[in-house]
Amino acid sequence: MSQAPDTQGKREVGGVDLDRLAAWMDAEDLGEGPIEAARPLSGGTQNVLLRFRRAGRDYVLRRPPPVPRQGSNRTMEREARVLAALAGSDAPHPRLIAACTDPEPLGVAFYLMEPVEGFNAVTGLPEPHRSDPAIRRRMGFALVEGIAALHSVDYKAAGLEDFGKPEGYIARQADRWLGQLKDYERHAEWPGRAGLPGVDRIADWLRANLPPEQPPGILHGDYQFGNVMYRPGSGDLAAIVDWELATIGDPLVDLGWIVACYPGSGGPELPVLKVEPWDGFPTADELIARYAALSPRSLDHVDWFVVLACFRLGIILEGTHARACAGRAPKATGDLLHATAVALMGRALHRIG
Repeated sequence: MSQAPDTQGKREVGGVDLDRLAAWMDAEDLGEGPIEAARPLSGGTQNVLLRFRRAGRDYVLRRPPPVPRQGSNRTMEREARVLAALAGSDAPHPRLIAACTDPEPLGVAFYLMEPVEGFNAVTGLPEPHRSDPAIRRRMGFALVEGIAALHSVDYKAAGLEDFGKPEGYIARQADRWLGQLKDYERHAEWPGRAGLPGVDRIADWLRANLPPEQPPGILHGDYQFGNVMYRPGSGDLAAIVDWELATIGDPLVDLGWIVACYPGSGGPELPVLKVEPWDGFPTADELIARYAALSPRSLDHVDWFVVLACFRLGIILEGTHARACAGRAPKATGDLLHATAVALMGRALHRIG
């Protein structure tokens, strides 16, 4: 969450009506007086992040984008629920302050959380991280330790028993995401699935090589460098962020996602999610070994989860390309994410052999 220029003094900042927000906070007994120092935070999603201060306390507000997507309000509700459930756990996360599921105050659902003091490695490494390979090595291991801590949370005890549908979760994945890919055909200008070489072969392989089911748990769903923040003075995680794909299922999806996005993990390199300088970071195999030391879960079929992650993320990114082809997203962004989707399919095919 890097800070954009201060826009203090405007009644509306980042699409948020500050007067209406203050009125809602009054009703929730969250401070008093004017909202001060309001400024948007940039991040890796289309959702709005706004940092501000009221009565001497700092807050971050998260709400859907200015033009909400279908299900945006429901997504905010689910994110807030996960953060509330993680309170007191070892999983690094922003602390939830309050949530509003009623769209009346701001026009959309939103929630407030405590600010995270840290940085995103994809946007650039500060000192001492840039100059110290040992800190970068620690950053790599911290990445996998974050999900090991998340996966150790008892989701039923945390009140998330009805948060997902874990039964048959992995068996549904290939058809679920092929259905998503087919949905892009509504954009007539999109060249179609032929632009993702190997996608049907990968789906067939996933169906034919299903691993045995393991106990379900909380999974983040989009776990990679772009969705974590590091502490300013060390290689440790400050927080895992962007919980919009969180659910209950096989948590090894998160480990597969790390490897799918990790530089040097096999197959074509990705044109996005780069961290530089890279020397010092552990290898993907070292991260898998670190997870194995922290988790009781069997990793006998870890390649299946890496292939699934490549397949699933590639299809998600191809959606932006389809929208760009129809003029509903920037062409440059669509081209970049299509190239990333093709590279991800290449990584999956590399694993399949």
